[in-house]
Amino acid sequence: MWIRVRECLAALDWRLKRYCMAKQARPNEADGMVALGICESLRIALTELKIIGEQDARDLLTDVTTAHTEAAFCVQAPEKHRAVVEIVQRILAGKNGVRH
Repeated sequence: MWIRVRECLAALDWRLKRYCMAKQARPNEADGMVALGICESLRIALTELKIIGEQDARDLLTDVTTAHTEAAFCVQAPEKHRAVVEIVQRILAGKNGVRH
């Protein structure tokens, strides 16, 4: 089951990246906030329904942080990747990913 969830999330991540690249999105634009809200809700629902465990959800978020930390070193403008890392670290700390 976890493998299927990971595949679905990877496909969603690919679509979001493609969309953001096409739109030249900034880290705080509405489309990014919508994606964040949907993903956070899915993560919470998947753990509450016991489809994935809390550790699996944390591992997924850690994978995202690692990928974007590494990507920040490979691009000329790393701000977007650093913003992603900051948001995911807030979520890992038990806070809402969306700033108020």
